[in-house]
Amino acid sequence: MPRQKSINELISLKGHRALITGAAAGIGRAIALRFAEAGAELNLVDRDAVALNVFTRELAKTGAKARSFVVDLSDKNDIEHLWEEIGSPFPDILVNNAGIYPFKDFTDIDQDFVDHVMDTNLHSVTWNCYEMISRRKKLGGVIINLGSIEAELPFKDDLAIYSVSKAGVIALTRSLAKEHAKHGFRVNALLPGGVVTRGTRSAAKGVLQLKLGLVKTGWDFRQRLPAARFGLPDEVARMALMLASDLASYVHGAVIPVDGGFLSA
Repeated sequence: MPRQKSINELISLKGHRALITGAAAGIGRAIALRFAEAGAELNLVDRDAVALNVFTRELAKTGAKARSFVVDLSDKNDIEHLWEEIGSPFPDILVNNAGIYPFKDFTDIDQDFVDHVMDTNLHSVTWNCYEMISRRKKLGGVIINLGSIEAELPFKDDLAIYSVSKAGVIALTRSLAKEHAKHGFRVNALLPGGVVTRGTRSAAKGVLQLKLGLVKTGWDFRQRLPAARFGLPDEVARMALMLASDLASYVHGAVIPVDGGFLSA
């Protein structure tokens, strides 16, 4: 029987290489900080070159090993080039965090809008998973996909296409977990909800200028939260660290809400 690992060994990511998308801010940034603290070597991806470079330099000052890549994740070819640039040994932890949540009335959507949301939120996840699984094959690894509570229970208006894209992420997660666990891959998803980030504040501010009724929506949302407060990016990051580590060695195909109890209320 193998030796039982200590808690410090179970949570450690030393010797692992992680690829985190949408890493320059918000939840992605929080995940990168926790992974760095656990000893992982980081490959950070974002489309915001300035914020990404600043964050990478901050990490370097702490002694963390991190490389940054400015990538348009809505383009399949750019994703392929990303993995080629990272090179072997390829990351054994993939966090598909990048996403957009534009508000638009369903009767106002057009082909370009739908394509942009789906390419960014779902297809980028699909192709990153494809690159990791096909390149690592039987070496295995950990994939953590970021979904949303909106995929399980739509609450806000004007997010129909966003909800569809995140529902696809959940379906993809479960399918890959079933198909590739035998090859050593653990694939799981987190469903953040009510987490305050720069991005969510910016999106809400833009809509507030057009729809003062969103104030009531925000009030109703908070009133439904059993935790009686909004969440922090680091509270999602802690769950991501758990899923990435050996603490979750027997967790496959899980879809875990990090939402202050919203879905259960």
